[in-house]
Amino acid sequence: MTIFELRCHIGIGPDVSGEALVTDDNFSARYDLDRISGTFSRPQHKLAGLSYVDKIMVFNTAKGGVASAWMLHEMASRQIAPKALLFNSVNPIVTQGAALANMSMCDRFDDGDVTKLITSGDLVQVYPSQGRVVIERG
Repeated sequence: MTIFELRCHIGIGPDVSGEALVTDDNFSARYDLDRISGTFSRPQHKLAGLSYVDKIMVFNTAKGGVASAWMLHEMASRQIAPKALLFNSVNPIVTQGAALANMSMCDRFDDGDVTKLITSGDLVQVYPSQGRVVIERG
């Protein structure tokens, strides 16, 4: 087993841990997700058909407008949400949505492209207030 740590910008939300689901694709809560089934529903998305529920989601960047903010809150209120969102960079709208949903979120990783540093299936511990993410691989 390999354990390593990444540093990032101070994030928001509680400390969480879970299994990573990673893509270099971008993220829109409104257009990419089926908020009833808990899966990626847009056929063109690289994670199409996979469940995002209780995952540590890792993306390149966020896309979309104000609907993404309230959709994150709505998903969290029904307990059909990821545990955390990690981005190379994120927009203010998705940041507001994560805050409203009390969902952990971090971005701007010091070590490089987070979609290449974390692999789907890794066990990830996110400490947003410390700007720290710990990965267990293997």
